[in-house]
Amino acid sequence: MRVAFVLGTTSGGTGRYVRMLVEGLVRRGHQVAVIGPRSVEEQFSYADAGARFAAVAVSDRPRPANDLRTALAIRRLTRDADVVHAHGLRAGALTALGKRGGPRLVVTLHNALTAGGFVGLVYGVLERIVARRADHVLVVSPDLGAGMARLGARDVRAAVVPAPGLRPVVRTPRQVRDELGAGDRPVLLTIARLAQQKGLETLLDVAAGPWPSGQPLFVVAGDGPLRGALQSRIQAESLPVVLLGNRDDVPDLLGAAVALVMPSRWEGQPLTLREALMAGTPAIASDVGGIPEILRDAGILVPPGDVEGLRRAVQALAAPGAAETLAAAARRRGREMPGEDDAVESVLAVYGGQDPKDD
Repeated sequence: MRVAFVLGTTSGGTGRYVRMLVEGLVRRGHQVAVIGPRSVEEQFSYADAGARFAAVAVSDRPRPANDLRTALAIRRLTRDADVVHAHGLRAGALTALGKRGGPRLVVTLHNALTAGGFVGLVYGVLERIVARRADHVLVVSPDLGAGMARLGARDVRAAVVPAPGLRPVVRTPRQVRDELGAGDRPVLLTIARLAQQKGLETLLDVAAGPWPSGQPLFVVAGDGPLRGALQSRIQAESLPVVLLGNRDDVPDLLGAAVALVMPSRWEGQPLTLREALMAGTPAIASDVGGIPEILRDAGILVPPGDVEGLRRAVQALAAPGAAETLAAAARRRGREMPGEDDAVESVLAVYGGQDPKDD
């Protein structure tokens, strides 16, 4: 089978997910092409995984003249494919605009919009294009699937997104806690891009207290456009929050943390949550998107933006011994997570037109 992937600018989970699919399909003898910005090839090395890469500028914002050229380029580059699998709403809509019969079109939606205004209007138009022109739509959360179904999508299915295998732990929890200067305080870990979607202002509101039974230390691994504003507030209010920047020792950090905290406005199937469960670390997370289905009984769900609810959850979990039961549930959920072979086989079923009732 000849499969062409199309994706836009990405620096995280979407790019890694496509790389995983490329590797799995190539191992099974399929011919694979990847079409997207040069930056994604530089970061994820699809050619090294056995794919043919073609650079096309799939921008992250509407640019009418460029978008028309991009849609035509995608159409030309995918005309010999059996299946075109686009990732993300922009890439999916541009691919759909150029579709004139030809290969089967699959679009995976990895994110939801959390802003309104003009951007929201454009987003709505792109959703309609994908719903009406894609043969199959894969979604990372039930709310995305319900939205596509309302817009008339012909075939909507849940995407299977595995977590990558955890790297070995290098340092003990005590060593990590000493590096962080935690002392005897419980460590609450957040792993996120420092951007609007992640709800980090709620995390700072929680960190501000009050903490009648002892103040925890909030540690944030990740970088992004809000780092300056967040750091300024942390310093101005002397908040017990440390911004670590991007880290490559996530397993060590998870081992030292009482819990992963995810105050996001929306998430699909966050890899960080899956990694935490595989490490046996429970989570306190927003009750949004695909989080409840992943977390189940291995943590505490809180409405997004609920500062007092999130603070109560942190206080409950940070109490001595309180996290042990949830940690056992997290390890159990981690063992239940789908693997890479499950993800590859699931997309092959879609590519072959297999009815989900036959799975």
